[in-house]
Amino acid sequence: MTDIQLDAPAEARLSRPVAARQQPISSYGLIGDMRTAALVGLDGSIDWCCLPRFDSGSVFAAILDPDRGGSWSIRPQGEWTSTQRYLPRTNILETTFKTADGTVVLTDFMPVGEDGRPPGPHPEIHRQLRCTRGRVRMQMVFMPRFEYGARTTRLEVLRAGIFATDRTDQVLTLSSARPFDWIVELSTATTRFEIEKGEARWLVLRYDDDDIHPVDRYESAEKLDITAAFWQRWSSGVRYRGPFRGIVKRSALALKLLTHAETGAIIAAPTTSLPETIGGGRNWDYRFVWLRDAAFTLSALDVVGHGAESDAFMRFLKKVCRHEGGGHLQIMYGIDGRRDLVERQLDHLSGYLGSGPVRVGNGAVGQLQLDVYGEVLETADIWRRKHEMTEGTWRVLRGLVEWVSQNWRLPDSSIWEVRGEVRHYVFSKVMTWVALDRGIRMAEELSLPGDTIAWRAAREELHAEIMERGWSEAHQSFVQAYDYDALDAAALAIPMVRFLPWNHPRVHSTVRAIARELTSSDGELVYRYRHPDGLEGEEGAFSICTFWLAQALGMIGERERAERVFRRMLRHANHVGLYSEEIDPASGEFLGNFPQGFTHIALINCAAALATLEK
Repeated sequence: MTDIQLDAPAEARLSRPVAARQQPISSYGLIGDMRTAALVGLDGSIDWCCLPRFDSGSVFAAILDPDRGGSWSIRPQGEWTSTQRYLPRTNILETTFKTADGTVVLTDFMPVGEDGRPPGPHPEIHRQLRCTRGRVRMQMVFMPRFEYGARTTRLEVLRAGIFATDRTDQVLTLSSARPFDWIVELSTATTRFEIEKGEARWLVLRYDDDDIHPVDRYESAEKLDITAAFWQRWSSGVRYRGPFRGIVKRSALALKLLTHAETGAIIAAPTTSLPETIGGGRNWDYRFVWLRDAAFTLSALDVVGHGAESDAFMRFLKKVCRHEGGGHLQIMYGIDGRRDLVERQLDHLSGYLGSGPVRVGNGAVGQLQLDVYGEVLETADIWRRKHEMTEGTWRVLRGLVEWVSQNWRLPDSSIWEVRGEVRHYVFSKVMTWVALDRGIRMAEELSLPGDTIAWRAAREELHAEIMERGWSEAHQSFVQAYDYDALDAAALAIPMVRFLPWNHPRVHSTVRAIARELTSSDGELVYRYRHPDGLEGEEGAFSICTFWLAQALGMIGERERAERVFRRMLRHANHVGLYSEEIDPASGEFLGNFPQGFTHIALINCAAALATLEK
């Protein structure tokens, strides 16, 4: 195998008129400061950013509606091509525009302090323009739209830049190294200017500061150096010795961008309502803390040697458990631990390529998903190997195990959050077994209090039930739910969580059945399932499931096929190594929220597993 690196940028299409149509989801890179994040397109446009936090209202949302959502674009006039890359081992994004007259480099970042936290109370986006060849005519359009474009924006041109407000409590300021000749119409500021070789200009966007400071007061160059040093130091801590170092490090860096430095929360994705199929209604808000996704993220980061994030998340977990009774957990929480995530539709936004409705909040918050207990307790079992198990932490974890021991017989809505009839989903049952198993292990190995006799009895009964009711003789595979003869790619996780060993005959036959029945026509991509689930519209192939299949094939001895599936999936990464939730098998286009933590988790775990087979 050869090392897979991602320093080479990708070529963009020729220029398009501003807001003429939406770019492919794959056209974006992500910047962030572990408080919020922004999507920057290959065309130099920031088309998604929520301030001050991931789950706040957006100020730029052109990815969901180019006319009403708002954006901040900087690009050459006329025809151009562009390439984009991350500066090596960082989350600092560099877009290079080439025209017949010259070349301009646009550098975008959000400042991070030496300690990996945002350096101040006001979120900032710094953008630097540098001309490296010739003289280039540029255009900039500044079109902020507060609260998902639902509020009226007032722009005022001042001496040091532009002041933007929604006339309530939100303020944005844009400061520039030189004054621009702004034209303000319809709450949009536009300017055209030239930049020549050797010239550099800084622009700084700041949230919630009523003053526009001279641009040098923001210390952009110094903040760039500090931010780059932090990311390079963090990236150097990624421990992976296999053949896919570049893409593994990029995935780890992407996961780090989904963490919230202050609270320890980990979000599933920084976007909402990017559709699972164009024109369909499967458009959900992923800017919250799914305990499952967070636990998987921590496990993947642990695999590559980063454990500090687990400490912060355990504090977050203890906080949310203070407000829950009897060990019950919601499946998701807000970044600050809040429980109320009411789902509503934003009918004034057209949606990505017209794919409405646009939703904020998430109605799945009220679902029972038993598997989250297994993922949380698996993460806790990993965490405690390097940390002291305090009385307070064990009190929380013991409550979760106890709740599972008394409630594992309940039906639920599964890992895929099916919005229909609850069932006895096999993956959920397997993960409740994991919760009991890890609870027993921690109690016994650390001599901690707990009703291990009852827990052990429940674990054995549950294992026997899954083996009997979760298995299909016809398919020679574990199925999605008891008394329901349909396959589910989530069954690939059964040996990954050690419910059965990799050499078990049922594991081998399940992997082969999923590879046979749930893959696209070319066998390259994996669907999570194929049967109707009560929701309208189709969906793409699931990226996480494809990485799961590659890992499973490798572990059952089909290494050549495993590597083929894995390498094909790597070719689906976008130009800066990021993935969405799903892929359209016909076109290869990204679908679903982006970038998706789940996908990068599975990539890391698969790469690590395949690396062990090389030894």
